[in-house]
Amino acid sequence: MRLPRQRRAMRAPVTVLAVLALTVAGCSTAEQKGDFASLGDDRETVTLIEQPWVDLQTQNEIARQLLGDLGYSVKTDKVTVEIGAQALSDGKADAYLGNWWPSQTPTFESLIKDKKVDVLSTMVTGTEYAPAVPGDVATELGVKSLADLDRNADAFGRKIYGIEPGSPGNETIQKAIDDDAYGLGDWQLVPAATPIMLAQVDKLTSEGQPVVFLGWSPHWMTVQFKATFLEDPDKVWGGAGEIRTVTREGFADDKPDVDTFLKNLKFTTDEAGQFYFAHDKENKELSAIAADWIKANPDKVRSFLTGVKSADGTPAEQVIFG
Repeated sequence: MRLPRQRRAMRAPVTVLAVLALTVAGCSTAEQKGDFASLGDDRETVTLIEQPWVDLQTQNEIARQLLGDLGYSVKTDKVTVEIGAQALSDGKADAYLGNWWPSQTPTFESLIKDKKVDVLSTMVTGTEYAPAVPGDVATELGVKSLADLDRNADAFGRKIYGIEPGSPGNETIQKAIDDDAYGLGDWQLVPAATPIMLAQVDKLTSEGQPVVFLGWSPHWMTVQFKATFLEDPDKVWGGAGEIRTVTREGFADDKPDVDTFLKNLKFTTDEAGQFYFAHDKENKELSAIAADWIKANPDKVRSFLTGVKSADGTPAEQVIFG
């Protein structure tokens, strides 16, 4: 297979992308929207699950570009976490690079226990995911814990700003409200697409209004808003700690080289943050962010290719680097 000149030029290390941080539902023009019904037995086609999170979108795009050079076709299905989990368990999608853990426990735990979904690897460690307030709000109101919210209910307007409707994080917040945990029974969850939520937080913060929102790291929000993630003394919040790659049952047997490639994928929280920054602050396309990262990180790319062969059986490193 003849490779693009850009891949052939990857022999010398190049400096890494500058700092990064968050997310929009934007899609690379090179991405394809998958069709669950088309999965079948095509050993050269891979279907990845995707939500509009820039780190996940970029990581999917990096996989798409590299696997594309190896002769595989990668499609992305842009669905909710719950629908994506069901597609994996039904064998209608192949892999998901965005399994935040343990925050997605309610969605994935039973599927993993029943071996309908396999945990392939941990891709990112050191993540945070929890209700948060801007740093100046934490200081001025003395809010460090979920238990501190209700005594400041009027200041916050009794609202918690969430992300996409149906996300596991939203569901956990709603359950806390339904159960009147921390006295939040008369509070309201306000779900919205991530960019809309962030715009609202930015607006309220600039107006000097206290706001509590569903936050996570890596992301530029932790820098811009000096986000303080709220403590959870009663353990009602699942939290986060790592992002894992999960696959459908039998994927390793059906597509062993792609399975090995996906298992090899590892990113740092700084890299994930850079993806967000490049997309949201520098207005770069996902395809360009992925291509630039690949070009700038030949050593990591080689680690992704360890033990991997192309669709025609050629060692992957030989195909990519010549």
